[in-house]
Amino acid sequence: MRLGLVSGYSGPRMAETMEVILEAERLGYDSVWTGEAWGSDVVSFLAFVGARTSKIKLGAGILQMQARTPAMTAMTAMTLDGLTNGRFLIGMGPSNPQVIEGWHGVPYGKPLQRYREYIEIIRMILRREQPLSYDGREYQIPYRGPGASGLGKPLKSILHGRPDMKIYTASISPKGIELAAELADGILPVWMSPDWYDALYKEHLEAGFAKAGPHKKRAEFDFSPYVTCVMGNDIAKCREPVKASLALYIGGMGARNKNFYNSYVRNFGYEDLATRLQDLYLGGKKNEAQAAVPDELVDAVALVGPKEHIRDQLARWKASPVTTMLIGTNQVEALRTLAELCL
Repeated sequence: MRLGLVSGYSGPRMAETMEVILEAERLGYDSVWTGEAWGSDVVSFLAFVGARTSKIKLGAGILQMQARTPAMTAMTAMTLDGLTNGRFLIGMGPSNPQVIEGWHGVPYGKPLQRYREYIEIIRMILRREQPLSYDGREYQIPYRGPGASGLGKPLKSILHGRPDMKIYTASISPKGIELAAELADGILPVWMSPDWYDALYKEHLEAGFAKAGPHKKRAEFDFSPYVTCVMGNDIAKCREPVKASLALYIGGMGARNKNFYNSYVRNFGYEDLATRLQDLYLGGKKNEAQAAVPDELVDAVALVGPKEHIRDQLARWKASPVTTMLIGTNQVEALRTLAELCL
């Protein structure tokens, strides 16, 4: 099982973040990932990290699809991949309607259809077999719709990118998981428990692999969940930041009737908790929402507490189908401990 590092969004603590990344590279971590919401972007941060590192892979976790055309994502990927000697990993996702329409000012659309077309177009650009021409529901290239000049023509990338560049999706819905197995090289669950694999992932991954056909090498598919790690002697204190994050995502990351994370945990028997956290968080009771997150849920999806406790927790992950654990931490001690226990 590989280890990756999930870095926070870039910001004023960049120097401290970079030290953690450099230590992860020294320890043999396979990749470092960062995301974007409505502030810093993925690409600028990864370019900075790429210039400071030499071996660790650079994962976009995730690029918001509606914020960039598929061609722009392919251009960015080829550029960063070339600058870093083949270290770039494409991670993409649809974010949510509040961000896409409220920040980027474009329609949210149908994420599954967009995923399919987006991946197909990027693959075509990377393969570079012919000038790009695509006629889909979400994308039409060359564009011939309202306002078109009529002068657009199919083009072929000037850059020769790697056709085998890896593409990951941030999929947590049943159909999204199936699509990831069919079209992508890996999947990035925002969090999960090894005990949840059979309940949701197994069936839908198998359905996606079947759609892909015999050419799909299942053994090469990278199942890479984000796993927060907080080390310390006080387990209760270590659980608190994880509870705060879970309360935010389950309770407040989206509208009441459109919160993908809230729907996600309902698949694993947390219906009552999902409703309660949403009521509290959207009602302005954020502290109460955090307090309502049970220890059992934290221990299911995260690694918390002293080294001995984390070693015991890791046994479930090592016995699971997870191929890469993407560790969310800013503690160098935690990085070293996990490297000792896993690598």
